[in-house]
Amino acid sequence: MQNWLKSESMQITVVAVVVAVAGEFKINPFIGEVFRIGLGSSAFLFLLLLMSHLPYFKTGIAVGATVLLFRITSDGAASADAFSLLDSARTHFSAMLYYVVFGTGMASIHRRLHQLNPLVLGACVSVIDVASNGAELLSRSMAFGLPYFQSGQWILISVIAAVRSYFTTGIYSSIAVSQMRSVHAEQHKRMEQMINVGSGLYGEVFYLRKSMDAIERITAKSHDLYGRLIEEGLPGHGRSVLEITQQIHEVKKDSQRILAGLVKLVDLESAPEMTLAEIVELVAKSNGEYGRMLNKDVRLEKDVGIDYATCHYIPLITVLNNLVANSAEAIEHRGSIRIRVRERGGETEFVVADTGTGIAEQDKDMVFEPGFTTKFNQEGTAATGIGLSHVRDIVGSFEGRFLLLEPGEAAETTFVAAFPTAKLKKEV
Repeated sequence: MQNWLKSESMQITVVAVVVAVAGEFKINPFIGEVFRIGLGSSAFLFLLLLMSHLPYFKTGIAVGATVLLFRITSDGAASADAFSLLDSARTHFSAMLYYVVFGTGMASIHRRLHQLNPLVLGACVSVIDVASNGAELLSRSMAFGLPYFQSGQWILISVIAAVRSYFTTGIYSSIAVSQMRSVHAEQHKRMEQMINVGSGLYGEVFYLRKSMDAIERITAKSHDLYGRLIEEGLPGHGRSVLEITQQIHEVKKDSQRILAGLVKLVDLESAPEMTLAEIVELVAKSNGEYGRMLNKDVRLEKDVGIDYATCHYIPLITVLNNLVANSAEAIEHRGSIRIRVRERGGETEFVVADTGTGIAEQDKDMVFEPGFTTKFNQEGTAATGIGLSHVRDIVGSFEGRFLLLEPGEAAETTFVAAFPTAKLKKEV
């Protein structure tokens, strides 16, 4: 069924039938004449705009022929006894000519159709509509010996052409804008998802690189131990240590392959840029949803005092996401999180403060230690998210500073991640 509808010939046939039926809903503006104004022309224009991939000239001929056949058939069914095929064809031939001329005129602007401003498009269609009506009137006057030029007729035809052209193009433009907004919203949503995934991958890459350094050190120490054991006349133990060293080396090679694949996914060298305001907005939006998922009433406040573009948005989002998510988890039922961006002393500072439960005095000296966490589930299992020690390392990789401030009068828990502005700012 779908292949049938996708066929160009079938689509043209559907357009022709719809226009022919719509044309039966009409008015006769000139008493005593068979010239009529129906919905067929509006339906034809709307379908041409909606199905701009169709060949307009070919479609105009098909629609004109279908309208002629449809109306001849209707005449025959309405008055079979007094029906004259020749008279009916002469009566409705001018209607066929209207659609052929209209399709030809639309074909002349086909290539620039989507480049035209809606007002300009409406004006062009109005001219095409008047020209098509002119061809129809000329054909009818020749067939029935009627006067071709009557000023009253042409004024009315021009007004009707302009009204229905702008009305139809307006509806089409509204639909097109709605579709564009929908596509843009979907693309924006997918972009946010990709950025959040990239942020998570960046954290994993950072973890893995640290693990690679540790494996490198362990391998070197293990090999040194093997050498000492051989020197001390313990070849059996030496061989065991050598086997362990070889196994560690295999783990290292596997980790290198994984790291190489992840690095390609998190390619910061070819990354586009985001402004600091966009980064804060994304972090606030995603963590606002996270707070609702935790069934907490979390109010997020944003204060971006300095804004510029940076291609290092992935590490910034990784740092801010972790800090704001920690704040959301620290809030018991209701509270606020404040994200502030400011510049001080050549550094761009990202300040995250919350009104949560705070950090116990005895834990303040340990919060930056690897593996430290205050979060346990009901089974007593520690949280496995990126820790503050890794946040500190990410900030440190930019030669920045990461610190916990003493609570002020508001008794807020406040973390500050300070990055050298020169390392973040996109060069112009």
